Amino acid sequence: MLHVKMMKPFYTKKEDHLVKFVFAYQYLSIMKDDELFHFIPVEGKEIVVNTNTFQVENLSEVFVFQKGNRFIRLPLYQLLLVSDIHMHLQSILQGESAGIAEIPDQARTEAMEAIEFLEHENFERMIDYALESRDEGMFQELMALQQLNGGLPSEA
Repeated sequence: MLHVKMMKPFYTKKEDHLVKFVFAYQYLSIMKDDELFHFIPVEGKEIVVNTNTFQVENLSEVFVFQKGNRFIRLPLYQLLLVSDIHMHLQSILQGESAGIAEIPDQARTEAMEAIEFLEHENFERMIDYALESRDEGMFQELMALQQLNGGLPSEA
């Protein structure tokens, strides 16, 4: 079995639901029989991951590793099978998803304002519905909630 010694994408590129990890010379290295082989970008140089399914999309990409005058050519699907590269990919993806999950304060504030507006509008519609259907009990309950909570039910 091959072991990934180091794996650092040279850069990361996001396109819709795909994340491309591009590797450059010596940004990826593997151990085979206690010998260190360094990645060289002569054929394939990127790993494309679908963030919806967390599956590698370009399994036929060929990665080449070199030690002196010896080379190891491995298609990505084989590299995934015979090494622990998936563990390294997983940790890189977790770092990427942490960056994706961060929501700017302004967007968060705007979203909260939109939610409050929609909740208020929905509450007004519920009052209108109670009046239209002549449901006095529902109307009284909604009016009590409105007085108690300033217009919005806390758990309705």
